[in-house]
Amino acid sequence: MPNPMLRRVPRDEMTERMRAEYDAAEALRDDATLNAVGANAPELMQWYKDEFYGKLFYGGRVPTRLKELLRYRLSMAHGCAYCNKGNSAAALRSGVTPEQLRAILDEDAPCFDARERAVLGLADQIAMTNMHGHLDASLYAALKPFFDDAQIFELGMVAGILTGMAKFLFVYDLVEKEAHCPVVQLDPAA
Repeated sequence: MPNPMLRRVPRDEMTERMRAEYDAAEALRDDATLNAVGANAPELMQWYKDEFYGKLFYGGRVPTRLKELLRYRLSMAHGCAYCNKGNSAAALRSGVTPEQLRAILDEDAPCFDARERAVLGLADQIAMTNMHGHLDASLYAALKPFFDDAQIFELGMVAGILTGMAKFLFVYDLVEKEAHCPVVQLDPAA
C-alpha cells in the first residue's frame, strides 16, 4: 500500500468532483491514494484529467485504441500495479483484445499488426527503463506508413507524459508498484 509523505485529504474535505474520482479509483483499483493526495491541489488533477486525458489522450490525431496499447505497454514495463488495473480495463473498452493484453510485452506476437508493432516499439524507446531510447531511422520507417509526423509527435508526447507521470507517482509513493518496478527506494541503512 502506498505511504506518501504528503497529506491525504479526507474524502469529506474534497470537492464534489474529487470525491467522485476518489470513489471511482477505489472501485476500480482498490486504492485512491493518488486522489487523496491530489485533492491538495484539485486544479492540477483537473488539468491532468481534462487537458491531458480529455483533449490529448482521448482526443488528438491518433486513434485512442492505439494510445491504449501504448499506455498499457508502458505501465506494464514500468510495473505500476495501480495503472495496470485501470489501463487494462480502458484498453478493453477501446477495442484492444484480451489476447493483445496478455501479449503486450511481446510485440512479435501474431495478435499485433505492423501498425501496432510500430507503436509498441515507440513505447519501448520512451519507457523509463530505456536510458538509450531513440527515434531512429528504422523506427521512423516502421511508423511512417501508418502515421504522419504530427501523429508520431503526438504518440511521443503522450508516451513522454505517461512515463513522466509514472516516475512522479513512484517517487511520491502514490501508487502500488509491482515487484519489477524500476523505481525502488534505497535502504537508508545500506
